[in-house]
Amino acid sequence: MAMGALSATTGEETDTITDHTLRLRRRLGRADLRAVPEARRALRDLLRHWGKPGRSEIAELLTSELVTNALVHTDDDAVLTAVVDDGGLHVEVRDFVARSPEPRTPDPDGDTHGRGLVLVESLADAWGVRPHGVGKSVWFELGAEAA
Repeated sequence: MAMGALSATTGEETDTITDHTLRLRRRLGRADLRAVPEARRALRDLLRHWGKPGRSEIAELLTSELVTNALVHTDDDAVLTAVVDDGGLHVEVRDFVARSPEPRTPDPDGDTHGRGLVLVESLADAWGVRPHGVGKSVWFELGAEAA
């Protein structure tokens, strides 16, 4: 059963449900930070009945970090994809800048910059960066059960 599916080639929103797999796909506009809460809401809807308490909140937090990084540090469009299946949740944010992100030690004087990937690294079950012909994807995975 498909829900809200639009052509992936147009870059429009695509949400689908097939058997035991749920998918979310959103194109994020260049430097449009309104996309961050919109991405969180869409993911929250996707994960409404997923995982133990607290897992979807972690997923929302980590997704907002990846989306924010892509929009702030690349000054280009990005694409958010989330897939939920029996194996858990896989979220990736693809951008079109080849420079790889690096986790940084946060500034102890209270500067909040540099904490996003540290959060992803510490809270995700797995995460990484995959290069593409143009740009990269930064991804994370979470199981439905708390670790």
